[in-house]
Amino acid sequence: MRQTRPPGPTVGHDDQEIDHLIEEEARVPASDPSAGERTGPAGDYGSPRALWRALDRHRPPGADAVTTGWRSPLRGPWLTSVYGLALLVTLPLVIVTGLLDYAAYSPQFGQAFPFDVGWLRLPPFDWPTRPAWLFQLTQGLHVGLGIVIVPVVLAKLWSVVPKLFDWPPARSVAQVLERLSLLLLVGGILFQIVTGLLNAQYAYVFGFDFYTAHYFGAWVFTAALVVHVVLKLPRLVTALRSRPPGAELGTPRAATRPEPPDPDGLVPVRPGPPTVSRRGAVALVGGGSLLLAALTVGQHVDGPLRRTAWLLPRGQDPGTGPNGFQVNRSAAAAGIRPTDTGPGWRLTLRGGGRSVTLDRAGLLAMAQHTARLPIACVEGWSTTQTWTGVRLRDLAALAGVPDPAAAHVESLERAGLFRRATLQANQVRDPDSLLALRVNGADLSPDHGFPARVIVPALPGVHCTKWVASIEFRADA
Repeated sequence: MRQTRPPGPTVGHDDQEIDHLIEEEARVPASDPSAGERTGPAGDYGSPRALWRALDRHRPPGADAVTTGWRSPLRGPWLTSVYGLALLVTLPLVIVTGLLDYAAYSPQFGQAFPFDVGWLRLPPFDWPTRPAWLFQLTQGLHVGLGIVIVPVVLAKLWSVVPKLFDWPPARSVAQVLERLSLLLLVGGILFQIVTGLLNAQYAYVFGFDFYTAHYFGAWVFTAALVVHVVLKLPRLVTALRSRPPGAELGTPRAATRPEPPDPDGLVPVRPGPPTVSRRGAVALVGGGSLLLAALTVGQHVDGPLRRTAWLLPRGQDPGTGPNGFQVNRSAAAAGIRPTDTGPGWRLTLRGGGRSVTLDRAGLLAMAQHTARLPIACVEGWSTTQTWTGVRLRDLAALAGVPDPAAAHVESLERAGLFRRATLQANQVRDPDSLLALRVNGADLSPDHGFPARVIVPALPGVHCTKWVASIEFRADA
C-alpha cells in the first residue's frame, strides 16, 4: 500500500521534509500501476513540489477512471503529429488571409470593423486593386479553408483529449503556463470556427458583435498557437520521424498496435483492441475535409459547381437572367423604396468647391466603360460578372478633382453598417473602377443597386456601395 503523510497543512515545511516526501514517492513500488500512472518518477515534479503532491493526493472522484477510460490504441504521438502537421500548414494561411481581409476594408479610414483595435492595429497600406480577384482569393481561402479544416481540428482534439483530464493538472509552474496557452488555443480555435460558421450562415445568435469578437479572438488564438508551436514543434518532428509514414499507413487494422509509452502520456495506459487502422483514421478525416471542400467550393466559382454549395446560403438559387447572381442585401431589406430610385433619383458629385447633379440619363450619356470584375463578400461567396458604367476617375474630373486622393460614397440606404464607404486613391483612379449602371448587358436590378452602384477591382463587396446617392471626391485623404 502507498503511504500517506499525516493530515496537516502543505505549506510551511522545510526543505528536509519536502525532500523526504519526494524520496517517499520515489519508493512507490513499480507494481502499483495506479501510482505510476498518477505521479511518475519523483523528478516529474517541479517547484513547488509540495503543492503538486498535495493536488495529486487529493484527486477528484473518478479521475483515474476518466484517465484510463480512453483506450483507443491509435492514440499516440505519431497520429497526433500527423494531424498537427496538417494544421501547422493550413492555420497560418487562414490567419494571414483573415488579417489581409481586415486590411482590405481600409482601416485607415475608420471603416474596418472593429474600429478601435489599439496596439493590434495593422501597419497602414493601400489595399491594391490588382489582381482584380485578390479579395476574392483571400476571402475565399479564409472561409473555405476554415471550413475544410474542421475535421482535422476535431481529430486533433480527439487524439489529445485524455490529457485534458490529467491530474494533477500541472506539475510545475512552466506546465501551468503551458496549460493556460493550451486552454487559449483550444478555446480560441473552437470560438473562431463556431462564430465564423454562424456568420457565414447569417445566424447572429451569439449576442455580441461578430467583427469585434472574431478580430480579437483571432489575435488570442494566434498568440496561443505561436506558444504551442514553440513548445511542441520538437516533439512533433521527433514523433513523425519515429515511424515511417508509408509503413504506418500501410498497416491494416488487424496489425495495428499501440505506440510505445511517450513522455506526454498520449498513449493509453490500458489500450483496447483497434476498431480501425491509423490509415483508416487519416482517411476518414481527409475524406471529411474533401467532402466539406466539395460542398463549399461552389460559393467561390461560377458555373455548375454553384449548385453544390450546400453549406453556405448564397449559392443555391441566385436567379436567372443577366441579374441572376447572388445578393447579400436586397432592396427591401435595405429599406429602398421604388420612389427612391425612380425618375426623381439624382446623383450628387462634390469636390473642388463645386457640386454637380446628374440623373441616370445624364450618366448614360457619358463615356461608358465595360469591365469583367468579381464581387466577393465577407461570408465567403463570390461571383464574376460583366459591368458597364462611368469610370470613377471621369466623375472625379467632372467634380473638379482630376487627381483624387479619396472618394466618400453614400447610399440611399438610411441605416446599416455599410451604407457609406471611403475609397482609396488607387481605387478611384483604377481604369476599371466604375459607377456601374448595367450588368451583363442589362440594367441593374433593384436588388443589385439600381439605378447605380460602385464596382471596384479587389474591393470587398460591402464597400461596392449600392443605390448610390452621392460621391464626394477629396483632393487629400
